[in-house]
Amino acid sequence: MKRTNKRAVLVAFSGVVALTAAACGGGSTTATSTSSGTAAAGAKGGTLYYVTKRSAEHLDPQRTYIGRDIADEARIMYRTLTTFPVAPGKDSLKIVADLATDTGTATDSGKTWKFTLKDGVKWQDGKDIACADFQYGISRTFAVDTITGGPNYAIQFLDIPTDAKGGSIYKGPYVKDAAGQAAFDKSITCSGKDITFHLKKPVGDFNYATYLPSFAPYRKDQDQGDKSNFAVFSTGPYMLQGAWTKGKGGTFVRNPKWDAKTDTVRKALPDSMVFVEGLTNEVIAQRLISDQGNDKFTVTDRQVPPSFQPQVLANASMKSRFENVDAPFVDYLTPNFKTLKNPLVRQALAVSTDKTGYITANGGATSGRPAQTLISPSVLGYKAFNAFNAPDNGDAAKAATLLKQAAVKTPYPINFTYNGGTPTSEKYAAALKAGWERNGNFKVTLNELTDTYYDVVQNPANAGKYDVTWAGWGADWPSASTVIPPLFDSRVNLSAASNGQDYGYYDNADVNKKIDEAYATTDLTKQFGLWGDLDEQLAKDVAYIPLAYEKFFFIWGSGVKGWIDNPAFADYPDLGSLGVK
Repeated sequence: MKRTNKRAVLVAFSGVVALTAAACGGGSTTATSTSSGTAAAGAKGGTLYYVTKRSAEHLDPQRTYIGRDIADEARIMYRTLTTFPVAPGKDSLKIVADLATDTGTATDSGKTWKFTLKDGVKWQDGKDIACADFQYGISRTFAVDTITGGPNYAIQFLDIPTDAKGGSIYKGPYVKDAAGQAAFDKSITCSGKDITFHLKKPVGDFNYATYLPSFAPYRKDQDQGDKSNFAVFSTGPYMLQGAWTKGKGGTFVRNPKWDAKTDTVRKALPDSMVFVEGLTNEVIAQRLISDQGNDKFTVTDRQVPPSFQPQVLANASMKSRFENVDAPFVDYLTPNFKTLKNPLVRQALAVSTDKTGYITANGGATSGRPAQTLISPSVLGYKAFNAFNAPDNGDAAKAATLLKQAAVKTPYPINFTYNGGTPTSEKYAAALKAGWERNGNFKVTLNELTDTYYDVVQNPANAGKYDVTWAGWGADWPSASTVIPPLFDSRVNLSAASNGQDYGYYDNADVNKKIDEAYATTDLTKQFGLWGDLDEQLAKDVAYIPLAYEKFFFIWGSGVKGWIDNPAFADYPDLGSLGVK
């Protein structure tokens, strides 16, 4: 924040930034390998390869909300008003200007934010990026029946009236509604190169939200609605060569209209980047360990499977090209409130969950540690508690008592949908199943999804197909305001076409009210306390079941230069830093 009318707000938020760096930066960059986490800097030229198993669900910026894809898109093709620097550790957590000249000016106690666009910033066809392109891009977020899967901060923050259900009266650019469009146009205004956001409540860290691809500009003449899901029209240093093929990938080459003079963040070292989807984690690990041919110039977002980790740990030549770091993500389960309506059944499921078995299946201590909360300990707003005082390996006897109190027939049948397709995922599903089925408490049917995942569990058409589903979440920046509201504010999540990030269809008016109260609390220390209290309330209602605070175990090719641990982008490979020369 550059300045504000309320000095107290500025001082308080500056303190939050400092606390954030201390809380998140150190833990996120503590590696158990001997790699420093910062490899030698590279030079321009060559081709970087990025191999993965999981297909990208969206390349549409307004639909992107998976940590890996946010990190990739922000460095390659979608510039935003603000971003995070190419830097390791806590140095990565200070927001910096990107398409804007600075990090924004807040007035009216943080309810109004003004940014000015840089001169000379262009689309890949050479046309200037205009304020109207930001207006249109952000407007797409409100088309929740078409542009599904993305974050909902614009819907939460912009000063637009709500309808009877608590949702925005504005339904996006594809619906012809003069009143709704007029309300949106008042919330984001343009004057030359100045863009001003009018918010319904003070948001001291709004300029952190604007780093997300969902706040990126989008050209109206390029928009094909849901058909634009894998179309890329670049404002960044690279542009898509040809088409992106889901399940196979695509190639990015230099964007000749990108001007490094307007971009002091991205190094843009490789001449091209080749993305390959559809490989197994085991194949990826073996290729990177073997380090042959183009694999020397390869990175991945996939963790080393447990069975391959001893090869890495015992190989002295790999000490400089692997790391095992604390990740910002929390793995958890979401009971489906459309099917698991009895709170005692949900409690029984929670207390019988074997977190120890889950972590062991994922690789043990190198994969994470048992979680009791949804807010990570590295995030401001964390509160320590154990909702039901259950041991980490589960309590089958207590679960049996709860099911008896619920007066349901046992074993109680549940369908578990999870992100599968690997031997590791099969093991963790089996471990959870075994814990739930102890003492004949539950009868579990496993539903493994091996292609895309979140787009399936977000689709209301599939709501009746599962009783509990796996999920993983990391704060968009180190504040609990980016954990609780995005996941459990039903007003901005639930629609006819999607459950947003509320995968269990949790709809609680009291929680929604308390979310509003937390946002309205300008004393940030008190606000963080309210988020922690909400986390505990949600856990006791079994809106979620915590599993693990994650760790990442990554390896990369010997020819990759400039590897850094950037917690601002969830410690995924920072493509703004990497080179191969």
